[in-house]
Amino acid sequence: MGDHYGTLGVRPDATKAEVKAAFRRRALRDHPDRHAQSGDAGARAEAARRFRQASDAYHVLSDDRRRAEYDLRLRSSSYVRTSSSTWASSSGSHGYGYGHRESSWRRPPPGGGGASVGYDWGLLLKAMTRRRFLLNLGFSSVLLSGAAFLDGSILELWNMNNSGKSFEEAMESIEKVKGGKGNR
Repeated sequence: MGDHYGTLGVRPDATKAEVKAAFRRRALRDHPDRHAQSGDAGARAEAARRFRQASDAYHVLSDDRRRAEYDLRLRSSSYVRTSSSTWASSSGSHGYGYGHRESSWRRPPPGGGGASVGYDWGLLLKAMTRRRFLLNLGFSSVLLSGAAFLDGSILELWNMNNSGKSFEEAMESIEKVKGGKGNR
């Protein structure tokens, strides 16, 4: 099976309008209803297969997020082309193929037949640049900075109010004051 760009006959830098126009041309040519009256069952099945391929390609290429993920997987050498029900990442199946049986992108199993061994830096970078990750990172850095500031501030307040005394000496002086008040 060809790639989605080849299926629709567009360049990888095609605009959404070009992708939509290419899909409409393929849909008009290969729609199953157009071939319903054909006496050749093989021709009907082939037209239906080509229409599903075009639908899958349009579904992926018309959405910016899915297209970016597809392009990333297309460029990544740590993914291999396999025949499966949908194309998916290594983390699990995403229903990008409308459930049709088409080719898919899956990470090769560890230690088996893959050309690249190690981390998929593209996916790591993608995960690290998601809004949720960045918000959590910012929030945790604010909390950590606040805790460090409070720790230093508490120590400074202690030293201002109890110059030259350790905590134990301060507690002894408090006990003496309490004991002196009880004798009066």
